[in-house]
Amino acid sequence: MLDLNDIRRDPDRIRTALAKREIEIDFGELLSVDEDYRKNQQALEQSRAERKGISGQISQLRRAGESAAQEIEQLRSRSQAVGERIAERESRAGELSAARQSLLDALPNLPDDDVPAGGKDANQVLRVVGDRPDLDAPLDHVQLAEGLGLVDYKRGAKLGGNGSWIYTGVGAQLEWALLNYFVQTHLRDGYTFVLPPHLLTGDSGYAAGQFPKFAEDVYVVEEDEQGKPSKFLIPTSETALVSIHRDEILRAEELPRKYFAYSPCYRKEIGGYRTYERGTLRGHQFNKVEMFQFTRPEDSLAAHEEMLEKAEELMRGLGLHYRVSLLAAGDTSASMTKTFDVEAWIPSIGQYLEVSSVSNSRDYQARRARIRYRGPEGKPALVHTLNGSGLATSRLLPAVLEQNQQADGSVLVPEVLHAWAPARISPVATRTGH
Repeated sequence: MLDLNDIRRDPDRIRTALAKREIEIDFGELLSVDEDYRKNQQALEQSRAERKGISGQISQLRRAGESAAQEIEQLRSRSQAVGERIAERESRAGELSAARQSLLDALPNLPDDDVPAGGKDANQVLRVVGDRPDLDAPLDHVQLAEGLGLVDYKRGAKLGGNGSWIYTGVGAQLEWALLNYFVQTHLRDGYTFVLPPHLLTGDSGYAAGQFPKFAEDVYVVEEDEQGKPSKFLIPTSETALVSIHRDEILRAEELPRKYFAYSPCYRKEIGGYRTYERGTLRGHQFNKVEMFQFTRPEDSLAAHEEMLEKAEELMRGLGLHYRVSLLAAGDTSASMTKTFDVEAWIPSIGQYLEVSSVSNSRDYQARRARIRYRGPEGKPALVHTLNGSGLATSRLLPAVLEQNQQADGSVLVPEVLHAWAPARISPVATRTGH
């Protein structure tokens, strides 16, 4: 959530920054509602002061006994009228506060100054890492997974519908090997391991910026009396990790707080019949390990670079060809100020697909979640929050299969996974159960 004080002080600057997202914002309604709210609050406080003054006068007159009875009755009538005005203004305050908050909640975060304006076409490739595999008529990941018996798409659809799959045999081993590799790397680097609930509350969705604007993207399980999501399936561990310290004041010496979590991710996404949508590239459920940090504002830029380096380190460990892109403002999530995408090369479609997004929210999520820290001066200030996939597997596994396929139809498994999976996967080995 944006700082209302910033909008009051310089709405044109905020409007110009948001225009980089290719959206036009008119703050007229918000500022008008805010002005009405503040005027109502001023009148409310004056009425409360007036009623308090009347109460004081009544207390003094009571000492005079019966001679002041008539004047006391008049003051009581006046106090009752003031009380009615207070009730009206309190009701109005609630209405105006809700309207103002609704308008604020709809505003996305401000892009950083170095984030390019525009949509996806304006994304900037920062670097390309590793040699692109030289493959002669490569098989796609669906052909490889089915031929090696790694993924059962038909039975997955039978169980979960379109956009679902089953990892089987060595395929399940390979999926779990990737997750083990991520977990061990993050533990080595001092991140705290978290296994979050798969059912989250509406407050968690709001803190992350998922609600109210993007409620349609998640699987809602329960709604409150107003029809708002009160329980939903976790779309990414970020949504849970943001709220670990919701409504808390941390100590400056405790920062940064570094976490990582594993969870399935449940999203209303659907696979198609085109190669770049088939298989595990797009689905309703996939596995992901997520990094998250709570930092002091002055440390968040360095934390962002650290998390990007960690995501790249995982890719280099797997020996995969990939690139890093800086997303344009219009392609950056509404809650984030700046995002780097790590994109794996998928030979069969000749495209790079995102396997990690590393993002800085600055204080946008912390303001929604009311997460602060107390510095040396003792005054609470908002923390900064950052997240990064470390990594997601549903696109990574296709990249591993396609980039490491051999002429005989087998696939070489990256060495970092050999503790949990075979070094080579071949049709013969799969059929014999080895």
